[in-house]
Amino acid sequence: MSRIVLETRDIRRDYVVGGGLFRKARTVHAVKGVSLKLEKGKTLAIVGESGCGKSTLARMITMIDAPTGGELFIDGEKVDIARQKLTPELRRKVQIVFQNPYGSLNPRQKIGDVLMEPLIINAKLPASERRDRAMEMLKKVGLGPEHFNRYPHMFSGGQRQRIAIARALMLNPQLLVLDEPVSALDLSVQAQVLNLLADLQDEFGLTYVFISHDLSVVRYIADEVMVMYFGEAVEYGTRDEVFSSPKHDYTKTLFAATPRADVESIRRRLARRRAA
Repeated sequence: MSRIVLETRDIRRDYVVGGGLFRKARTVHAVKGVSLKLEKGKTLAIVGESGCGKSTLARMITMIDAPTGGELFIDGEKVDIARQKLTPELRRKVQIVFQNPYGSLNPRQKIGDVLMEPLIINAKLPASERRDRAMEMLKKVGLGPEHFNRYPHMFSGGQRQRIAIARALMLNPQLLVLDEPVSALDLSVQAQVLNLLADLQDEFGLTYVFISHDLSVVRYIADEVMVMYFGEAVEYGTRDEVFSSPKHDYTKTLFAATPRADVESIRRRLARRRAA
């Protein structure tokens, strides 16, 4: 039987906004009872328009924000919704990579220090071992020892995102939440980072929750797809099921509005131009 790394049961998140002398406060239901199960080594892509609740769900899964209601299980362990029992061991199991590779790194820290910092806080390893592990992780993401003492401003966007991924992996997590990790990158760099994520998943047996609005990226990387609309999961299934026969009207509309390149048609036009 496959091991379930992530499970949510009717998880919800509400926000109270407004209120004051002349305005009445109102409740915004950002996530409205989402349930899912994700097996070890698989990738779940969560798609939808901006404001649909994708990132709010990601923040609950990573225990940054507490749910208003429902249940969250990480590797079979129920997470205390009141956030009273978040042990270091539980924290290590889930890490997140944010969208902006420019804003997610401390500009005053050298890259080596960025990678070693989680080990200082959580593992209390000797300095030599922390350095060795950071060097090894740099190698895993396609960077070299010469990058260890450089600052974030000395790297390209794609390199910074590789560093952010390396930092997330320093504590050997089981689940990695990737919140729009390639949307700020050029297309060619996107492909490099996606290939890196696929290689790391195979090597470490990682489980991914991949937040995205780019359906071409989702089709490449996902095993399962969840479509969110106004805080609800309106469609949930395997990648092939969702892409080949979407059932919800919103999913159909979302797919229809996404530009798709007719590769064969482009090739034929290029061939005719060359012949002319």
